[in-house]
Amino acid sequence: MAIPLKYNLRSALVRRTGTLMAVLSVSATVAVFVSVMALARGLEAAFTATGHPLNLVVIRQGAQVETNSSVEREKLQTLKYLQGTAKDELGAPLVSAETQVLVFLPRSGGERAHVLMRGVSSAGLRLRPQVHMVEGRLFKPGLREVISSRALARRFAFELGQPLRLDGGRPWYVVGIFDGSRSAYDSEIWADVNAVADEFKRPHFSSVLLRAADSIAAQSLIQRITDDRRLHLQARSETEYFRDQTRASMPVKILGSFIAVIMSIGACFAAMNAMYASVAYRVREIGTLRVLGFRRFEVLLSFLVESVLLAIVGGIVGCALALPIHGISTGTLNFNTFTELAFFFRITPGMLAAGIGFAALMGALGGLLPALLAARRTIIHSLRA
Repeated sequence: MAIPLKYNLRSALVRRTGTLMAVLSVSATVAVFVSVMALARGLEAAFTATGHPLNLVVIRQGAQVETNSSVEREKLQTLKYLQGTAKDELGAPLVSAETQVLVFLPRSGGERAHVLMRGVSSAGLRLRPQVHMVEGRLFKPGLREVISSRALARRFAFELGQPLRLDGGRPWYVVGIFDGSRSAYDSEIWADVNAVADEFKRPHFSSVLLRAADSIAAQSLIQRITDDRRLHLQARSETEYFRDQTRASMPVKILGSFIAVIMSIGACFAAMNAMYASVAYRVREIGTLRVLGFRRFEVLLSFLVESVLLAIVGGIVGCALALPIHGISTGTLNFNTFTELAFFFRITPGMLAAGIGFAALMGALGGLLPALLAARRTIIHSLRA
């Protein structure tokens, strides 16, 4: 016969201070755990949500990202008219030659950071259906005009008509704000590709983005471009290209896991102290339970369940404390391009379940030794205490 659960609940209410300390320790640990996981998940989502399945990113062979790639201008004409490339209503190939540069801009707080500036051609916006204008207008070809993502506009306090001085040259003007639908494009500012090339003395493009007519044509184009020794280029699906960049979240995951482990050790000790105090306080109760016929295993199980229940309560509180950060925009360093990476915290139901499970594990580890101590007490020693 198991010890009734209401016995543990009443005991926890009697020892309010110890119970509260154990619950708060676990809740703080779970809140940090869920927050870090939400941070890493938001970073990953920014890349995995980017791209169109029929878009191909063409970069130099051996290059990992667009910023260290180079595509000669004469190769653009070859890429434009490859068989399988999609065309618009007027019969023009859906191809965008693009140039990426890093610019050093001040954040709204005063400190400065590198921002990715992408020069795109007229088809650039059409090739990215997840990007749409929300304020102002699109930049005009050949002019020193830029459009910024809404996330960067908030972090760097960009306003329509605001002049931006890039590397001390003549000012560029913010003429529009776009929404990247929480993709990697939320970390960029865009301008005309030829204007960017002239300003930063870039004779070659960084990459070429093209749309395949269908999935079969996409695979054929990838093979055709990669195998052509005259081009020395490689083509990859846009979704695959950005998915491979999720390794930018690994340093955050490692640091967050380390912090969570350190805090979980502290939470385990807090739960252990609370349960040890409970055992010392209830020595006679333990003896009485044994006299009533409850076995050692049942006493051990009762104390262990009590510790786990307290930890689960702490886990629920910790998850509730972390929930308000869901959807909040923030930024960090992109370890692939060393530029500002804007993204949003993302908390999922699975993450909350993992947080509560993590709390239950801490409760089990913290309550195991005190439960063993309670179970090992003899009836005589317990009643004499």
